[in-house]
Amino acid sequence: MPIGVIESLDHEARGITRREGKTIFVDGALPGEIVEYASFRRKPSYELAHLVNVISGSVARVRPHCEYFGVCGGCSMQHFEPSAQVAAKQRVLEDSLWHIGRLRAEQMLSPIQGAPWGYRHRARLGVRYVLKKGGALVGFHERRSSFIADMRSCAILPPHVSDLLVPLRGLIAALSIPDRLPQVEVAVGEACTALVLRILEPLNAQDEDLLRAFAERHGVVFYLQPKGPDTVYRFHPLPGPRLSYRLPEFGLELDFKPTDFTQVNHAVNRVLVRRALRLLDPRPGERIADLFCGLGNFTLPIARCGASVVGVEGSRALVERGRESALVNGLADLAEFGVANLFECTPESLAAFGHFDKMLIDPPREGAFEVVKALGADGPRRIVYVSCNPATLARDAAVLVNDQGYAFKAAGVVNMFPHTGHVESIAVFEKPCR
Repeated sequence: MPIGVIESLDHEARGITRREGKTIFVDGALPGEIVEYASFRRKPSYELAHLVNVISGSVARVRPHCEYFGVCGGCSMQHFEPSAQVAAKQRVLEDSLWHIGRLRAEQMLSPIQGAPWGYRHRARLGVRYVLKKGGALVGFHERRSSFIADMRSCAILPPHVSDLLVPLRGLIAALSIPDRLPQVEVAVGEACTALVLRILEPLNAQDEDLLRAFAERHGVVFYLQPKGPDTVYRFHPLPGPRLSYRLPEFGLELDFKPTDFTQVNHAVNRVLVRRALRLLDPRPGERIADLFCGLGNFTLPIARCGASVVGVEGSRALVERGRESALVNGLADLAEFGVANLFECTPESLAAFGHFDKMLIDPPREGAFEVVKALGADGPRRIVYVSCNPATLARDAAVLVNDQGYAFKAAGVVNMFPHTGHVESIAVFEKPCR
């Protein structure tokens, strides 16, 4: 059995060791440990391996909080002490910036972090009807598997959502279509919790009665999705609290639909918005762009600071949601929204929006390569870049520094997803004074 010394973690929280010129990725191994491992996939330059035995353990190795850890694929780092997780994510960020972009920030910002448990306000739970398991399974997929983990609680979901897992199993098993309901999407708002049921066949009258009774008993709102995301509709109760989240520091409340993209971690998102606004420093009289703006998570706080802001997003539905929230929050005069495919951005299409003093960019995992390439000599003097992928941040940062002449002022990690390998970050770029 091969033995390796774990040097670091990769972006999927796998331990990295090396042997005979190959990089070995070892599930469950931690930095500094000496471990025995068994490879299950071999390629010319790397291998994927299981942890077999820890010969010399890390002082940061802890007992996993959840009994399903190791089987359920929802978490990959519960065996790693939470503060050490954040330090490892910062190293992933710094390594990506250096190895991909050949860059180091002038300053590393203190990490943004929050409560390690009960944080996940959005989740997509799989459903599978398995008679030999007692009926319906509801939960995350097993690691590296299409099977649904046989779980009856979840430590990263809010407790009231975790408590619904067993009742949901019973509800789905009692429906006339238990094998035609593959997914439950969870969205937790300030005043209500929405459950979106993906149904492949219509419900009958008895099914509908069961859903109504469940919603009343557990205080949830059911939505049904018979086809694509555009078909989602509120089923029961029809009147009642709306889905929303608050940014109290800015006096804002933003409505959203249960399938809209919003940050999963409300508490960390509040800190992230505060940090981003402090770094951006929007002021009255400035004109600011918020690219990949979604439903206005940063757009409306920028407007609340008195700046004129243009939010640009590819999803027309999210743009409409942003406009509605701007109106409700009294910011329609300062916050403007537009629809554009920023992955096809050109210097001409970007220039058509006019001059911006500052810019916030919050792209999906693919990054904002075309946007940063399109910036001209009249580009914003300061850019705050919120990233969910260190690799694409590093790539785009290299363009900003090497091609566009920005200074890389600061960067730091955002622990939006504790106990997972997801690394979110924030970075600041400035044009040197002339």
